[in-house]
Amino acid sequence: SIEVIDEAPADDDLSAELVNLMSDKGLRIKKSPTRTASEIWLCKELAVDPTFERTDERLYPFTPGQLIGLLHFRRRGSEFRDQSVSSGWYTLRFGLQPVDGNHEGTSPTRDFLLLVDATQDSPDKEWSDEDLQQASAEAAGSTHPAMICLQPPRDDATGTAPSIHHDDVNDWWVARSIVTGVGPGDKSVEIPLEIVVAGHALE
Repeated sequence: SIEVIDEAPADDDLSAELVNLMSDKGLRIKKSPTRTASEIWLCKELAVDPTFERTDERLYPFTPGQLIGLLHFRRRGSEFRDQSVSSGWYTLRFGLQPVDGNHEGTSPTRDFLLLVDATQDSPDKEWSDEDLQQASAEAAGSTHPAMICLQPPRDDATGTAPSIHHDDVNDWWVARSIVTGVGPGDKSVEIPLEIVVAGHALE
């Protein structure tokens, strides 16, 4: 299930600069009435790429490395590839799955959020692809980045957010939220974001 957290993220491990960028409302994903799987806060505003054109593989108008939000595990959790991730706070950085034979079949889309230890990140930090993947792999204590899969916005769910639904084909639970995108001339647009919050890659 999903419920709204009516307060901004707060923890001694989080910098004020990071917290100030986050929405004052978060999402709590619950495995059961008494057990929380994860908590997510998204940025108040997200810059969008004005040249972006959506395709079946590329879903969202964000830039690789862009800060998207924060994730909190109260206890040890897992990510999309079923890697174990320690309890704590992680920034969520936008990433694109490489187009190579090593990743074929893991996801129908390329859009992901990469987890980075929040104590090792800051809002103004610019990540190269290599450094971001390395930092995200360290979050899982492995050689592969810790990631959360993004899915296409559902046409039949317009306006319904936050919400959660089950993808019966892949056995994924997908949370839906709305973020504010800001483009040229400070023009804002609502962007529905679909995040796989439970379930793992098929391979």
